[in-house]
Amino acid sequence: MNAPMETVFGLLGGLAVFLFGMNMMSEGLQKAAGAKMKSILSLLTSNPVLGVLAGAVATAVLQSSSATTVMAIGFVSARLMTMRQAIAVIFGANIGTTMTAQLMAFKLSDYIWLIVFVGFIVWFIAKDERIKNIGQTVFAFGLLFVGIDTMGAVMKPLAQSEVFLAMIEQVKDIPALGVVVGTVMTLVVQSSSATIAVLQSFASQAGPDGVTSVLGLAGSIPILLGDNIGTTITALLASIGQSRDAKRTAVAHSVFNISGALVFIWFVPVIVQFVQFLTPGPELDVIARQIANAHTTFNVVCTLLWLPFIGVMVKIVTFLVPGKGGEHDQDALVNLDDKIVGQPVFAIRMFGEELQKYCEKVRDMLTALPEAIANKDAAALKALKADCATVEAAETELANYAVELLSAGATSEKQAAEISDLMFIVDAVGRIGARCGEVSALYSERLSSKKQFSDEARQELGESAAMVAEMYGAVLQFLSDQDVASERVLDERRRQIIKRQSKARKDHFRRVSSQQCAPENKAVYNQLLLCLERAGNECSNLVEHGAELSMWGDSLGADRTDSRGGGSDELVEALA
Repeated sequence: MNAPMETVFGLLGGLAVFLFGMNMMSEGLQKAAGAKMKSILSLLTSNPVLGVLAGAVATAVLQSSSATTVMAIGFVSARLMTMRQAIAVIFGANIGTTMTAQLMAFKLSDYIWLIVFVGFIVWFIAKDERIKNIGQTVFAFGLLFVGIDTMGAVMKPLAQSEVFLAMIEQVKDIPALGVVVGTVMTLVVQSSSATIAVLQSFASQAGPDGVTSVLGLAGSIPILLGDNIGTTITALLASIGQSRDAKRTAVAHSVFNISGALVFIWFVPVIVQFVQFLTPGPELDVIARQIANAHTTFNVVCTLLWLPFIGVMVKIVTFLVPGKGGEHDQDALVNLDDKIVGQPVFAIRMFGEELQKYCEKVRDMLTALPEAIANKDAAALKALKADCATVEAAETELANYAVELLSAGATSEKQAAEISDLMFIVDAVGRIGARCGEVSALYSERLSSKKQFSDEARQELGESAAMVAEMYGAVLQFLSDQDVASERVLDERRRQIIKRQSKARKDHFRRVSSQQCAPENKAVYNQLLLCLERAGNECSNLVEHGAELSMWGDSLGADRTDSRGGGSDELVEALA
């Protein structure tokens, strides 16, 4: 194989190993961090400083600013976060992503294979899932450096190539050309961390004099600025098909990096002096660390400059993406974003928020049912049937999203158990909504016939429906409070519903016998009572499983242990 092809294949192979290690490390860190990632969400308040901190921490854990940005866009689209909060998070993400470059600057060549071996052994042998995830993270961390070393080795001949040196001289003399090179590199690779790692590896090669860097810090910084511009394309692609506010959030990421690059490009000599002051030493020994520090300096300074002007940023992106924000599919009860299934902690949070809306919709249906029955309101009954179809569609969407979450391969066993518990709620509430729809359809059909129920029968039916609605509302409250006393009260309510249904059947049989009600109504009336009874039974099922489900609570920091040992301690937070 000739030398140029060997260089190209080596560079591509090293880059592939680096990206593989990066993705694996991100996955391992997420699984190892587990519930502690949820504390990041508690920082997402109206305070922009806390939003920046949340974005920085999330990106340091995820090891990808693109992942954090895509996540923020998904949250805006699902209305879990305002655009102002998301912009603060993106500012922080740009700081957090510099952690990767700082890690890459360490000189670990002598220990790479030891790290890979130890990580693999722990990952392969450990039985405890948390230890296994830590082993995976260490193994992936070693692969990062394997990729970097591979790229560095194949780049050495380039440092001696006259043609390549001539091209580098042009980049060093024309900073704008360096920005273009960095932008194109990141657009192709779709990872600023990878292109910065390539930049660090190449800049660490000695030039013709054997003493100074082939590229130098002054030639590296423009390429670094281009890397920061190129990474914004991921956010822009993620916003396609999302709400207008989500598009604005992605544009804010682009405005942040492009504006910073346009300002910094004029002060490259000043930045060089500042970074060299921070990291003195022989150029070849410290150039990788200097590039990492320049990257950190760029993002910290840009954040400090933009932070007081988040309101201005909102106005800019509103101007660039005009129209009313926050639009969604008005026919859809839930809005889920499949772009964040790779971050299960946050995806489960979103799932829980949408599930809560789903549960509340069924509560509204049950609340409206008794009045519609009592008033013989055909329009209200028709609306309830339409609501039933909406709930059914939402149930399908939630179920599909749960399957997508599990099949993404990023969930831990504990998170998989949470998703299973959440789906129990989806199924049970869906059946309650279906029973409500059946009652509406049956009663509406009876209203259109000549043989209608007597006033007494209609009153008893309405009372039964009201008892079920009251119990369902109490069940939702119980799942929130986990009050043992409430559990006993709910069990008593279930028995009362059964007694009420039994009495209603006997009363209706008496009315049919005394010809107060048409005999044709008996079967329909019993069917109506059976539907309500089944809805009450589903409420009982939710109560019986309540201790395990821990559906949603009012604290993101709650620590509850699942009675099965699998753990639903995060499930409280999922719907908080």
